[in-house]
Amino acid sequence: MRAIGLIGGLSWESTVIYYQIINQRVRERLGGSHSANSLIWSVDYTTVEDLIFADRWDEVSTLLTGAGRKLEDFGAEVLLICSNTFSRVSDDVARAASVPVLHIADAVGAEVRARGMRKVGLLGTRFTMEQPFYRDRLAAHGLDVVVPRREQRELVHRVIFDELVRGVTRESSRDAYARIVADLADDGAEGVILGCTEIELLISEKDTAIPVLPSARLHAEAAAGFALAD
Repeated sequence: MRAIGLIGGLSWESTVIYYQIINQRVRERLGGSHSANSLIWSVDYTTVEDLIFADRWDEVSTLLTGAGRKLEDFGAEVLLICSNTFSRVSDDVARAASVPVLHIADAVGAEVRARGMRKVGLLGTRFTMEQPFYRDRLAAHGLDVVVPRREQRELVHRVIFDELVRGVTRESSRDAYARIVADLADDGAEGVILGCTEIELLISEKDTAIPVLPSARLHAEAAAGFALAD
């Protein structure tokens, strides 16, 4: 079993999902009391949050690249950035690493293709929905990606940073997200990507009329599969 290195704390609320899913999948595959060989480097989220709002992505890159190197030093044989937004610097981390770095958008794209979907909605932070780094990665998988209207994007973004990364889930926000997903379905989306790992703490398929694609879970499952591959 390969050792998995998680660059987490982005936020820690969703890093918990990674740890749980990876260990569940390993136990399902190997049985008994097996669990994953894993390492977590959890950053102080306020530090990186301040950097991205100040558009200081070079410093984010330096911070997460350093985290990746530390995980390698401790024995990680594959790396994951446990975030969609912070995957903006995934290529930098990959260039600095000597082990594979599994990109979250690739895990999502593979699942969308496996389900036979072509047009999908995307929810996430303003950075993820509006900047090209994530949508272009999905487009490389042959996907047509649609995002909510501007005022809806602002609401999605605000709920993430004011509520979800702080462990707060509100029924009113769940209802608002469900309405936005319904609008994306009206625009032709066959499913919706929960393109911020914290959104999985708020909504699931029981809240939506179209399938949801939970990025953190899909990323974690890809990591478990890689770790156990021959």
